[in-house]
Amino acid sequence: MAFRIFIVEDDPWYAELLAHHLSLNPDYEVYRYATGQEALANLYLKPNVVTLDYSLPEMNGETVLRRLKDQLPTADVLIISGQEDVGTAVHLLKIGAYDYILKDEETTNRVWHAILNIRERQQLRNQVDDLLEQVSQKNTFQNLIKGQSPAIKRIFTLLEKAVRTNITVVVTGETGTGKELVARAVHYNSDRRKKPLVAVNMAAIPKELLESELFGYEKGAFTGAATRRIGKFEEAQGGTLFLDEVAELDAALQAKILRVLQERELRRVGGNETVHLDFRLVVATHKNLADEVAEGRFREDLFYRLQGIPIDLPPLRERGSDSVVLAKYFLEEFAQENNLAPKPLSEAAKQKILSYPWPGNARELKSTMETAMALADGPEIADADLLLTAGPRLKPFWLEPQVTLDQIERQAIEAALRRQNGNVQKAADQLAISKSKIYQWIKSGEISLEHVKG
Repeated sequence: MAFRIFIVEDDPWYAELLAHHLSLNPDYEVYRYATGQEALANLYLKPNVVTLDYSLPEMNGETVLRRLKDQLPTADVLIISGQEDVGTAVHLLKIGAYDYILKDEETTNRVWHAILNIRERQQLRNQVDDLLEQVSQKNTFQNLIKGQSPAIKRIFTLLEKAVRTNITVVVTGETGTGKELVARAVHYNSDRRKKPLVAVNMAAIPKELLESELFGYEKGAFTGAATRRIGKFEEAQGGTLFLDEVAELDAALQAKILRVLQERELRRVGGNETVHLDFRLVVATHKNLADEVAEGRFREDLFYRLQGIPIDLPPLRERGSDSVVLAKYFLEEFAQENNLAPKPLSEAAKQKILSYPWPGNARELKSTMETAMALADGPEIADADLLLTAGPRLKPFWLEPQVTLDQIERQAIEAALRRQNGNVQKAADQLAISKSKIYQWIKSGEISLEHVKG
């Protein structure tokens, strides 16, 4: 792709000199314009660099610079002036100029070298953009969150709504359901994807260190603070901040975080400078925040400040055949990472996966599949390769706290439909219930015949 340069200069002799010098590089396409209006009218050509005479007639260099950066912010602008004015130079650099170059016998060489630096920087920027685009493609909703159950389809619908704005996203769900994956999905599918995604697990950092981790600190703020360090809020500038296990915050830090979220600014520990913030917030917890407020462990005002789009991730036991879909994915991923031939699941292994409650959810399933892949001697994963018989993991899900009768009923109906390959009559006979009861669940969208067959 051609590297385009605009020369905006009202002195025809000087414009010709500069154009001749730059045209010595065959990769450059050089265009000359005598006025700012002409250059602005041709921005559809998308120049990479604009050399701009500061003392233009009718429209001076500052005006042209401002309009050019508004219309084509990716173009770098070199201001060329016959006046050495430090104040003007600093001002122009602040509003977007790449450099301020004086007109003298060395001008053409300085412009030449400046453009070489600009071209190298733009190439690096383009490479970074390409890599970020590849990352975004890998982090689409469907690539990050595997499954086809109605519950997961509802999550996709919520995610599509969440990424349209900068509204806070509150992710809830049991341990291992994939809360951090949701944060990645929100970030990499939003217009903030080219900026950082910063994740902080509140439960993993000692309370006495958490404030400095979040807000940063100034040199000398405390013993051991040998240099300034920015915190996680600042690291997420322009991007997304993911606060995991937010319910674990102590009361004092909850108050400070509330102020940051309200004012969108902070002061580092031991500092007086106010830092203005711009970030998208995603929070997650495996606890019920409303219950935490009622018990006095979480501030009510912070709870309301965090309210946004709620995404409640269903446990694996409520996702029907998604457990098999995920199991196949984890097997393929492990095989690829370890240069192994992939192995399919036997029918007996599938049934064992479908009947197990997975208290550790997808995290437990992933670990189980990796172990099975390492242990399997045959051409496929057998049910004996799935180590699901030891420890407290076999506690029936209906004995877990907060499980409702509706959840138990739905699980029983789904299990019966799977055993009967989607035959409603046979499933109803097995459960000693009417067909209409099963059809009520199907009509509500909570159970899908498509995903319980085979």
